[in-house]
Amino acid sequence: MQKFLKISNSLYKYLITAILISVPLYPKFPLFRIPGTYVSIRLEDFLIAITLVLFSIPLIKNFRKEFFKNILSNKILRSILIFLGIGLISLISGLYLTKTVVSSIGFLHLLRRIEYLSMFFVGFLYLKSNEDKNFSEYLIKILLLVNLLVFLYGFGQKYFSLPVIITQNEEYSKGIALLWTPGSHINSTFAGHYDLASYLVLTIPIFIACFFTLKNKFTKIILAISIGFGFWLFSSAVSRISIVSFVLASVITLYLLKKYKEILVIFLISALIFGFSADLRVRFKRLIDVTLNKISTVQSIVIAADTEEVQVFEDRSTSIRFNVEWPRAVRAFTKNPLLGTGYSSINLATDNDYLRLLGEVGLLGFFAFGLIFIHIFKSIKNMWPLERYFEGFDLILITSLIGSTIGILLTAFFIDIFEASKFAIIFWLMMGLMIGRLSNTKNKIKLI
Repeated sequence: MQKFLKISNSLYKYLITAILISVPLYPKFPLFRIPGTYVSIRLEDFLIAITLVLFSIPLIKNFRKEFFKNILSNKILRSILIFLGIGLISLISGLYLTKTVVSSIGFLHLLRRIEYLSMFFVGFLYLKSNEDKNFSEYLIKILLLVNLLVFLYGFGQKYFSLPVIITQNEEYSKGIALLWTPGSHINSTFAGHYDLASYLVLTIPIFIACFFTLKNKFTKIILAISIGFGFWLFSSAVSRISIVSFVLASVITLYLLKKYKEILVIFLISALIFGFSADLRVRFKRLIDVTLNKISTVQSIVIAADTEEVQVFEDRSTSIRFNVEWPRAVRAFTKNPLLGTGYSSINLATDNDYLRLLGEVGLLGFFAFGLIFIHIFKSIKNMWPLERYFEGFDLILITSLIGSTIGILLTAFFIDIFEASKFAIIFWLMMGLMIGRLSNTKNKIKLI
């Protein structure tokens, strides 16, 4: 594998850069519509396809050696292949056993998962085999640029009538340009406000880690401005769980960097900025009121013993999850607990990625997906303590991605975040880059 990427390092690097920039920034305009689904073929799909073909060429040329040495020998990549294999078996089961899947749509959903997870393969192979010592710094600069443009577009949506492109229903997914209306969420270049907020959970802790670690004053100013943009976008997206996940991710990142006093600073700044958002105050207050009223209602029902009518208060998003989406996923799971009812059998959102996994690919798929993250964290543990092997931007990026991943795993309890293409593509690419850097460093230590 040492000869891998020797000829075209710059080409592979720029392909990765193109994905990091175009996927978050290019609105979800459909290029080709797929009948019967919300899904469309988009320009980024062609970019990803070209990237996969070019990254696969060295493996195809030396299939036996490279495939078994660099794919099957890596536990994370093996886990991904197992997960996708179970997804295929589940899909076949849904077609012929539970009869809950339409073949064309089901295979399309499987291909989407393959597309997202293939980005781990791309990132892993690039940094595992490449001595690009400055890539972490380069990556952070790209993310800063993307963050600036996401902010400018979101700001333009709110104040200058830039078009809003979302995919929340079949009609909107045709690429219809909408305008932001007062009281609605900002989604910037993303397909929904949850997607935007989850992307921020992934990236803003990186900037926070840089701000508290780097010493250059001009760099700190740039980072402070970018973090400010992130806070504005969080407040405008109005995603409660993403804000909680962001704070958790930032705290874990700073803790790993031993920036203990800075944790309090982030808490105070977050409370201050998010506290000034009227929309967030209303949504958090509604959630608290609903929780208190639920408790009060239960007590009242016990006391009244069905002799009085009890008023029930609901939070819309919470009510939809509890009363519609989550029970639907549970029903799918009970039809076939081992393999679920197949991809696409749960047509609408579940707003809980874990329940969606159980419903669509059953216990086998659920545990296979979890195994991917178990091996990711084991790979990190094998290089612990990180500061023994990494410094500077490498240390910042790895610790930040650890914190962000934990935050994302929390977000997945309330959002189908690993099904959101813009987020999932970037997430798995960055996971692959992180593990590739860890593997490259580990190999050099073995050689020494």
